[in-house]
Amino acid sequence: MNVDRIVLAFAGTFILATLALAHYHDPNWLWLTAFVGVNLLQSAFTGFCPLATILKKMGRQPGSAF
Repeated sequence: MNVDRIVLAFAGTFILATLALAHYHDPNWLWLTAFVGVNLLQSAFTGFCPLATILKKMGRQPGSAF
């Protein structure tokens, strides 16, 4: 898996997990969902994603987006 796919999988997993936590535990978990969404939106415009940077430093194969 390249960096692009890992970032998308990570974001999707976090969004689903925080939605479940908000439903079953505490609605404040939605703030983490919002943070992931904002980070995805800003990376679409700037091309900068902290997770992609970390994954590249770990030796993962870069994709076309990051």
